[in-house]
Amino acid sequence: MRATVVGLVTPHLLRVVDLANEAEKGVNVDWHLRDAVARSVGELGNQHNAPVLVAAYVDGLESAAAQTPKARVAHVRVLQAAADAARRLRRD
Repeated sequence: MRATVVGLVTPHLLRVVDLANEAEKGVNVDWHLRDAVARSVGELGNQHNAPVLVAAYVDGLESAAAQTPKARVAHVRVLQAAADAARRLRRD
């Protein structure tokens, strides 16, 4: 079975969405978010098509943030912070 970009990236996106949901409940997820993004970029970066996977990860985070209702402030903040962190890590 061949792995697809969606299949490889989706579990990483869902981890961040879970953290965003926790942030909405008032949980401080900053450390967990940094760890999750660093692990995701590291794991995706080890694949043969790393640039495509990491770009899809960043795009997915940005898309999720854009589609989240603005009233869910903590949720949007976590998704945007994850996209920013992934973008920085991608350049490093």
